[in-house]
Amino acid sequence: MAMVPIVVYPQLGMGGWRVTARGRILGLAYADVIEFLRRAGLPDAEERLDDPSWGKWRGGRAQHCEAA
Repeated sequence: MAMVPIVVYPQLGMGGWRVTARGRILGLAYADVIEFLRRAGLPDAEERLDDPSWGKWRGGRAQHCEAA
């Protein structure tokens, strides 16, 4: 299986989610992963992350990510 372009990793102890795009770290999203990706240049982030060919949520589903 080919690498999906966007991966959101499980929440870290400090409360943020590490986000990568095509294997490169974009940074940590602390409150809203969708808004984080919009600001990183992906205007249709919500639709893309629901598409398994575009996004993968490790350790949970997007709709169940909550701030620590």
